[in-house]
Amino acid sequence: MQHLVAELLNGKRRSVAKLISMIENDHPDKRQLLTEIYAHTGRAYVIGITGAPGSGKSSLVDNLLYKIRSENLTVGVIAVDPTSPFTGGAILGDRIRMQDHALDPGIFVRSMGTRGSLGGLSRSTREAIHVLDAFGKDLVIVETVGVGQSEVDIVKTADTTLVVLTPAGGDGVQTIKAGIMEIADVFALNKSDLPNADRAAAEIKIMLDMNKEDCWKPPIVQTVSIKNENIDQLWEALKKHRHYMEGSGRLLEARRKRVARELTEQVEYLVKNRIWEQVKEKIDLETLINAITLREKDPYSASLELLDKTHVTE
Repeated sequence: MQHLVAELLNGKRRSVAKLISMIENDHPDKRQLLTEIYAHTGRAYVIGITGAPGSGKSSLVDNLLYKIRSENLTVGVIAVDPTSPFTGGAILGDRIRMQDHALDPGIFVRSMGTRGSLGGLSRSTREAIHVLDAFGKDLVIVETVGVGQSEVDIVKTADTTLVVLTPAGGDGVQTIKAGIMEIADVFALNKSDLPNADRAAAEIKIMLDMNKEDCWKPPIVQTVSIKNENIDQLWEALKKHRHYMEGSGRLLEARRKRVARELTEQVEYLVKNRIWEQVKEKIDLETLINAITLREKDPYSASLELLDKTHVTE
């Protein structure tokens, strides 16, 4: 597996696809590979893009890629799609979207499934970002499934978060319910050629004006992705937020918090796996599950019995 890391650091595209597949499939060598590439990460700037399904996130990303490449920046795109309940893979593939960029050596697009993650991001998404970072990409764009009560994980992963809204569908009210007013660094009010776009933008601005604590006020850029309107202004707004983060020292602070969360999650993941390994060695789970199903046992006392047979309570 050593050759994969060497190929990655030497810019071989095929190694990126292989490493991300190994991460998604939880390959036994995954942890060692991630350990080896970690020292080569920390240079890429991560932009998260989230919004309701149908808001035009993919079209905006497609248009933004042209702007990014015009400045000679390289970019990796992770499109986090809903997971197929049958195959476990992403329902929408990277071949369907952004086809015009497929042959550009400065762009790497990969679709990943959520695999049941309620936050709209799979656990392996962050690890895939590390791979693209080590690969040498200047920017990594992560497009998430959508926005809901719990789909705000992107703010824990991205340096800048772009929230995409539309004038239709009562988005002004939904933004309060979903709590995404708090996670957005930049708003794109897409499909702004629809009626009531100006009114929707004004409503969002009023909500933002209520929050006077933060020095950064998220700009609202009215875009029409299918007509490539105001993409320049959107890209400038994203760059302006990056300059603010870097100049104020908040970027380093945010990344320190991200590392702390990732460390905690890694420990929890290892502990959980080791406990289950011990449980499977000492307990016939099928028999226990059948007993609970037949109401001969209850899951509450059974779970305590399982822990008693591990080293957790020692």
